[in-house]
Amino acid sequence: MKVAIYGQYYQNSTEPIIKDIFLFFKTNNVEMVIEENFLEMLHEKDLVQKGYKTFSASTSLDNSFEMLISIGGDGTILRAATLVRNSGVPILGINAGRLGFLATVQKENIDSFLQFVIDKNYTTSERTLLSVTCDPKNDAIEEGLNFAMNEITVSRKDTTSMITVETHLNNEYLNSYWADGLIISTPTGSTGYSLSCGGPLLTPDVKSLVITPIAPHNLTARPLVIPDDTEIKLRVSGREDQYLVSLDSRIASVKNESVLTIKKTDFKIKMVEIPGETFLKTLRNKLLWGEDKRN
Repeated sequence: MKVAIYGQYYQNSTEPIIKDIFLFFKTNNVEMVIEENFLEMLHEKDLVQKGYKTFSASTSLDNSFEMLISIGGDGTILRAATLVRNSGVPILGINAGRLGFLATVQKENIDSFLQFVIDKNYTTSERTLLSVTCDPKNDAIEEGLNFAMNEITVSRKDTTSMITVETHLNNEYLNSYWADGLIISTPTGSTGYSLSCGGPLLTPDVKSLVITPIAPHNLTARPLVIPDDTEIKLRVSGREDQYLVSLDSRIASVKNESVLTIKKTDFKIKMVEIPGETFLKTLRNKLLWGEDKRN
């Protein structure tokens, strides 16, 4: 068995996890291929020995890999998705952070959950991605990593004034949002930025997207759930010459009056699901549902 490993390093929380993972896989004769920047950091911290094979953002992962192990939080998984791309290699998230909806394996259960990997006793959940194109063309957006797993967001730049986001769905006018910005979220991203702005929660298998305004001027501008095969066009105007477009954590500046076309990508990211660690269980744990906090 061969696995790819990628992560972020936080001294107080990640170091024991890294040691446990490497020891477990080494004991079980699993070949580990490490993302090159992560391995360099591990060498600097003297956490692993030299001699491991590496991969990078420009190296294609292929079906010889059982999965990619992501060590960190949800943000680390979003970055891991940019390494996996359209290879079909599933991602297993090991949570070294705090509030995480994607990194489901907790550090207390690493050995027992990794045993499921060895035994191939797991399933995968396919996650919808979004892509965006810009007219006129914007190289910062369209070259390379032109997809997002959580959300694509437009927001104001270098100003305290609101922007106007003229929005069309399948070429039919929907609304002009007067707001700080607008979030187009996947079901995976519904637990992220969209949720903090009042958007609804979606289960990962729902074939829908969410349009969520950020601090809208008109209180009648509410989050809207739409089919995921909808083509969305946005035209942004405001007092400044540019505004921001973000694809998860990657940000680009775009000129006013440019037209953004957002739609579902033709490939998906696979997330590993360990038995007993369901999305609904994660919701209950993270949002404290089903618990009586009155006492």
